[in-house]
Amino acid sequence: MKAAVLRQVGQPLAIEDVKINKPGPHEVLIRTVAAGVCHSDLHFVEGSYPYPLPAVLGHESAGVVEQVGSEVRTVKPGDHVITCLSAFCGHCEHCLTGHLSRCVSPETKRQAEEEPRLGAVPGAMNQFLNLSSFAEQMLIHEHACVAIRKDMPLDRAALIGCSVTTGVGAVIHTSNVRPGETVAVLGCGGVGLACINGAAIAGAGRIIAIDTQGSKLNLAKEFGATDVVNAKDGDPVKQVMDLTNGGVHHSFEAIGLKATTEQAFRMLARGGTANVIGMIPVGVHIELHGADFLGEKRIQGSTMGSNRFPVDMPRFVDFYMSDKLKLDQMISRRIKLDQVNEAFDELKRGELARSVIMFDA
Repeated sequence: MKAAVLRQVGQPLAIEDVKINKPGPHEVLIRTVAAGVCHSDLHFVEGSYPYPLPAVLGHESAGVVEQVGSEVRTVKPGDHVITCLSAFCGHCEHCLTGHLSRCVSPETKRQAEEEPRLGAVPGAMNQFLNLSSFAEQMLIHEHACVAIRKDMPLDRAALIGCSVTTGVGAVIHTSNVRPGETVAVLGCGGVGLACINGAAIAGAGRIIAIDTQGSKLNLAKEFGATDVVNAKDGDPVKQVMDLTNGGVHHSFEAIGLKATTEQAFRMLARGGTANVIGMIPVGVHIELHGADFLGEKRIQGSTMGSNRFPVDMPRFVDFYMSDKLKLDQMISRRIKLDQVNEAFDELKRGELARSVIMFDA
């Protein structure tokens, strides 16, 4: 099959022929229909996060089940599915207490003594984040996908696989935004826009979008932002404080920078919660004023929106089908697999919300 392979940090992905194995007892073979090009992939391309190479990148995807293993009970051939990188075992402490996104059980991967799911021609090939969706097919654990209704367009469904689940989930699960509360979102890329959309669905009274790109701030208004702050116009913390007369109940950092993470904490009202969604590079330390904690301010991380994706993703599909979740506006371009490096260049320039690779294009 054709796949986009990262062989060296900082180098473009190469389109190569990659071997894919047959499903094991708890595995599913999926024909990839659509895969979003996410900023998280770019972190690994640039080396901000290490990963064993070579690897087939991609982790935000949707497709159609082609084959299933002998023990699979959750999906069947012909099902339309969304994939999720937070594969879960179902019986560790995290899973049994309802925190599926925290599961790190090795059971969802093939063991060292087993034949790997992917192979190079010739040589080894690493699977990326349980998925490797920049490829014509995916071979994954059954607990890394969920079946959805077949009238859902799969290019939009792919976005639910990462950015939407991460952003909306951070709002409704991680921070538990309540109706009428105030929200600030730093960064209006795919995840940030999903946060804004999620805050609107949750009934937030005021939703402040913060970015340096006027075009993204205009898009944020379409997703539910009630106010916009251009960080180029001055200190965004002061602008938020002025707008809210003292700070927000919830802030969401959706970029992954030291400065914006510190700003997210500083713009909180007393008792507020800052949620760090962006992938801060390995080795970067965050500095906060200790006295601020006397105001019961909190800062916390969010992994894939603290999701329970087998439940959440079909509900998000229903939200889209009933016009509550805005996915059409999030897709800036539909591209072919061999245009993936162009999509990464656009991500670096901050020009687009999301490019989606279409495998039938």
